[in-house]
Amino acid sequence: MENEVLLEKFETLVAEQNFPELKVYLDDQLITDIAELIHELPEHADVIMNQLSIGRAAAAFRILEFHIQEEVIRELPAAKVAELLNELPADDRTAFLGELHSDVVKELIKLLDPEERKITLSLLGYPETSVGRIMTPEYIAVREEWTVKQVLRYIREYGKDSETIDVIYVVDEKGKLIDDFRIREFLLVAPDTVVHTLMDDRFVALHVSDDQEEAIQVFRMENRVALPVVDDAGILLGIITIDDILWIANEEHTEDIQRIGGTEALDEPYLDIPLLKLMKKRIGWLVVLFIGEMLTATAMSFFEDEIAKAVVLALFVPLIISSGGNSGSQASTLIIQAMALGEISIADWWKVMRREIISGLLLGSVLGLIGFIRILLWNAFFHTYGDHTLLIGLTVGISLIGVVLWGTLSGSMLPLLLKRLGADPATSSAPFVATLVDVTGLLIYFSVAYTLLKGVML
Repeated sequence: MENEVLLEKFETLVAEQNFPELKVYLDDQLITDIAELIHELPEHADVIMNQLSIGRAAAAFRILEFHIQEEVIRELPAAKVAELLNELPADDRTAFLGELHSDVVKELIKLLDPEERKITLSLLGYPETSVGRIMTPEYIAVREEWTVKQVLRYIREYGKDSETIDVIYVVDEKGKLIDDFRIREFLLVAPDTVVHTLMDDRFVALHVSDDQEEAIQVFRMENRVALPVVDDAGILLGIITIDDILWIANEEHTEDIQRIGGTEALDEPYLDIPLLKLMKKRIGWLVVLFIGEMLTATAMSFFEDEIAKAVVLALFVPLIISSGGNSGSQASTLIIQAMALGEISIADWWKVMRREIISGLLLGSVLGLIGFIRILLWNAFFHTYGDHTLLIGLTVGISLIGVVLWGTLSGSMLPLLLKRLGADPATSSAPFVATLVDVTGLLIYFSVAYTLLKGVML
């Protein structure tokens, strides 16, 4: 309701060309409401941005989706674009430029002040998924020989330009990180206390080339609002704050969910992405999975004679392959999630395998018993399966144990294997595991049937 009121008020003031009142009205709104207004009316982005102070304009711009940011930049005149880009924090600016085509980046880089240009080019030089891309050089660093009074004076003078003053970093004369402090540690001691007397030399730092997913795990384990980023020599290069990590974590989670569903990661909201582009994102995996499922027909043709002799076996094919696919999808999803949360690593593969062997046997036994009882009861009432009902029930029950066991092993080991090979574990999506288990499940089913029914029905 509030957004509707804001939208209506904005359109009324624009129609009346009442820009003085519009400026006052927009200044009274939350930054999130301003961002929502731009999202709803991207064609009026220039009007909105021009009525805001540059600080509020930058704050709204940084929380917009990338495709909306692109539209905003296209709508604004070059002078306003330059002002906006220079006002943005270095990490947010780099994240935006990193998504653009290189030709566009070259033109926008020219609009930056010399110092901001130097910082931005430095950040863009790091690998796309490294923490170097999302760090900011705007932090407070002090020296160990300073007193707390000097530190607080320094914070008052330069703190406004820092991304955060919650954490203060101690560096030596070469810029090497030697400790960090929460701001409260300086506020709770006497002003003449020397910094080095408070140091314990225990701190956690990220390396500039670390993967962003690793940084998410470190933040989760250390419960920090900011972490320093250093190079090979331990020189403090910048910091990463929790807001950037939350943004990256959300993107990683979204991409993983989409990949688990068997599509390429979408780089735009579902309703905004062009239909043809959406089709291209989805068709690749569908083709691969379709070709994989064709092997199911090949497997069934291999056992064509057995099916011809015992047509009743074909009745349980959907039951067998769906049970294996479902168990594999379950295991795959659980392991991918556990890896994303840092609960397991590649080194835990044997522990995972042992648990999944036991789980697969137990789950398969439950389903196999249900299947066996169902066949006996159904035949007792409807006489569907003839004189060999017991053998058919045993065939289905034992096959379910084998197929579910294989499904859980495949689903749990594939993500770990892909991680070991340097690929994204999420690409071992549930549909992919299900397809793999469908084919192998048929082999298990008909092999069991051939063993138990040979000389009886086959």
